[in-house]
Amino acid sequence: MTYFVPEKVFRDGNSIDQLGYGVWQVADDEAEKVVGLALETGYRHIDTAMIYGNEAGVGRAVAASSVPREEIFVTTKVWNADQGYEQTLAAMDASLERLGLDYVDLYLIHWLQPKQGKYVDTWKALIELQKGGKAKSIGVCNFTIEALDELYAETGVRPVINQVETHPYFPQNELREYEAAHGILHESWSPLGQGGEVLEDEAVVAVARKHNASPAQVIIAWHLAKGNVVIPKSVTPERIEENFNALGVTLDAEDLEKIDALDRGAEGRIAADPATADFQ
Repeated sequence: MTYFVPEKVFRDGNSIDQLGYGVWQVADDEAEKVVGLALETGYRHIDTAMIYGNEAGVGRAVAASSVPREEIFVTTKVWNADQGYEQTLAAMDASLERLGLDYVDLYLIHWLQPKQGKYVDTWKALIELQKGGKAKSIGVCNFTIEALDELYAETGVRPVINQVETHPYFPQNELREYEAAHGILHESWSPLGQGGEVLEDEAVVAVARKHNASPAQVIIAWHLAKGNVVIPKSVTPERIEENFNALGVTLDAEDLEKIDALDRGAEGRIAADPATADFQ
């Protein structure tokens, strides 16, 4: 069955498929194969990053695909060690060379890195990259409300999207409300949680049983219903297809309420807190 992939429109007028395919922790040689498979399955939104070490593999898959380049949405990110104005401009050129592309559809600051204190200068570089056409749209990952306010105060330009850890145990409600009020889309990484705990939660399993769906499909459908852009990752062909087929799962208000009730607040966070994270 062919599914329609819903789109979300950025504040700059560009748009992004709400369901994408992420390649975190995928080796470069494997990325070429699985991204090719994802494109064959129907994904058109591919999310990579310099630090993943697989931009070249993603680029080879895009080049080899029968899908025209203009129909493929490619995201990559500037890493922490490359933050700063001039360094970011150079990092973009290096990413484009590895990808074999003239532009990316979305360029993101990967982490806030507040102790490093370069994120405003890095953002200014992204604004310049968008003006020059090397990035069609620009945004951030792992930014707090305070930092998002600061970017706008310093430059008058808001990110189109903020990609952060988001899953049923950590739904980021306060951040999502702020973003919605300021025209910033919310993108979920680690959308299924980690270690299988969310997937095995009895509430998720019950909803999955009700819809004759997998727990992963139910969680992806929950993200889509909440308005999140979501980028599940798998290298298993069956799961790549299964995740895409979550587009055929429609949750009702009762289902959403059950999953919303799994919110653990700050205790549900799995990864580092962007407000204090400091790593190269």
